Amino acid sequence: MMKILRAETASRDEIFARAVAEVDVEKVVFDIIADVRKRGDEALFYYNEKFDKAKLTELRVTKEEIEAAYKETEPEFLEIIKKAAKNITAFHSNQVRKGFEIKGEDGVILGQKITPIEAVGLYVPGGTACYPSTVLMDSIPAKIAGCSRIQIITPPGADGKIDSKILVAADIAGVTDIFKVGGAQGVAALAYGTESIPKVDTIVGPGNAFVAEAKRQVFGRVSIDMIAGPSEVMVIADESANVEWLAADLLSQAEHDKMASAVLLTDSESLAEAVAKEVDRQAALLPRSEIAETSINNNGKIIICEMAEAIDLANELAPEHLELCVKDPFKMLDSINNAGSVFLGNYCPEPLGDYMAGPNHTLPTGGTARFSNPLSVDDFIKKTQYSYYTPEALEKIADQVAYFARKEGLEAHARSVLKRK
Repeated sequence: MMKILRAETASRDEIFARAVAEVDVEKVVFDIIADVRKRGDEALFYYNEKFDKAKLTELRVTKEEIEAAYKETEPEFLEIIKKAAKNITAFHSNQVRKGFEIKGEDGVILGQKITPIEAVGLYVPGGTACYPSTVLMDSIPAKIAGCSRIQIITPPGADGKIDSKILVAADIAGVTDIFKVGGAQGVAALAYGTESIPKVDTIVGPGNAFVAEAKRQVFGRVSIDMIAGPSEVMVIADESANVEWLAADLLSQAEHDKMASAVLLTDSESLAEAVAKEVDRQAALLPRSEIAETSINNNGKIIICEMAEAIDLANELAPEHLELCVKDPFKMLDSINNAGSVFLGNYCPEPLGDYMAGPNHTLPTGGTARFSNPLSVDDFIKKTQYSYYTPEALEKIADQVAYFARKEGLEAHARSVLKRK
């Protein structure tokens, strides 16, 4: 049963509590990364067998495997993937940046150019579920940015195969290479390279606690998008909301994993009680009921509060997904400052964003939406500044630059400029 709290009596610890991983993964991940750096492919084969029960001799997915995946995939699903890819492409194409150039007095030219990151690595989770949607969300922005090499790593099944839906989505999205490896070992391979897997410049995509920790440890060697935590949804609902729909929306995140969190904020006590009962009823009917029920029991909560306070709580909690199931969602949107992705109204449930709408579903979690962003084309580009001065332009400003440098005690800086007068 979801906990029902009243904002005026509940402690801040109760309201703002989030799921925290109980296992300390730092040392485990450190050792795995060191092993991959030392043994390369040999270590990857070892961990594939140890963690995924897959005994492999090759890591790269072949063209024949991709061709077979198309034959295994229903034509209807192929069309849905293509439609989703089209929507995602349309949305992210609007994120493309352009450089600029400023021409000033005496021939001074200042500017910024945009260059795609050459090689990117995308992590696609495996394990308890299959996520071709993540393939599309992570690879299409990289393709739009102009990245020349887009590599996917994803855990193989015990049969040594990658799910056909993953392979088809990757091919449609323009991925260049797919490798059968997951976990911290896969992240290490992308960061440092092995005999089979070329190293990349940036790593993006969600994963479990081991993957998140591995990304944290290789940051600096490569760039990363974010340190992703358990999935979460927050719903703000008034009397216009439908009880069955709200319960279904909360469970749509709870079924991800046992550490996922689902939170409802409402000003209606009767709605709160009805939703709590309906969540229990619907959860018992789900194929992943054990996962959903554990998530709801451990991390689910309903907070009864005024709508103005609901907005304040949402901004402080900064959820990954935020649904505004209210009469006038656009009016409320103006007050939302911290959320990964916002879903407006009673006919825009969060799963639309997971699959088909177009905005990215790789989002900041754990309150990091206060300062970070959804995955976008920006994650796959670099900005380079440039400057040009004529002799006349330098002459005008040389003494001031030298004066500034000497105030910082950097005489060589000053002389570098003055010697050109």
